[in-house]
Amino acid sequence: MKAALLAFALIGCAGIAAERPPAGTCDAGRLSRLVGRPGTPELGAEAQRRSGAARLRWIRPGDMVTMDFSPQRLTIRLDAQGRIDHFICG
Repeated sequence: MKAALLAFALIGCAGIAAERPPAGTCDAGRLSRLVGRPGTPELGAEAQRRSGAARLRWIRPGDMVTMDFSPQRLTIRLDAQGRIDHFICG
C-alpha cells in the first residue's frame, strides 16, 4: 500500500516538473548582447522576439511606470542618451 502511494505521489510531481511556462512568458536572459545599443523600434522588436515576451514596454529616465507584474511583458530601460541600460521581465 505504501509503495502504491509513493508511486502515485512521484507521478504527480513528475507532471508538475515537466510543465512549460505559458506561451508569451518573458525570458530576458538572452538579451545581454543588446545592452548599450540605441533604443530603436527595430531593436525593440528583436528583443521582444528573442525574449519570447508577448508585450513590450519602454522606460526612459523620468518616466512614471506602474509597479504591476506581468510575466508576459519585456521592459526596456533606456539611459539619458537613449541607449539600452537593461532589460527586465515583469
